[in-house]
Amino acid sequence: MGGLSWWHWLIVVGVVVILFGAKRMPDAARGLGRSLRILKSEVATMGQDDTPSKPAALPIASTATPPVSPEPLVRTTNAA
Repeated sequence: MGGLSWWHWLIVVGVVVILFGAKRMPDAARGLGRSLRILKSEVATMGQDDTPSKPAALPIASTATPPVSPEPLVRTTNAA
């Protein structure tokens, strides 16, 4: 007695068809399908955001000489 039998489901389907009408049922099913697809893609995107990505490769050090720092500017005074 705890579960719904086939005729209970038949009554539920009949009530839904009467409430919403046969014309609106395909539109409602289409909207539900779109919503589920969007939900599925969002959940998949959330799962991808949680997984750590590979660390970026560090650039290979070049064999060129390091840049030379400029010498400090020295003020000279012209005593004329």
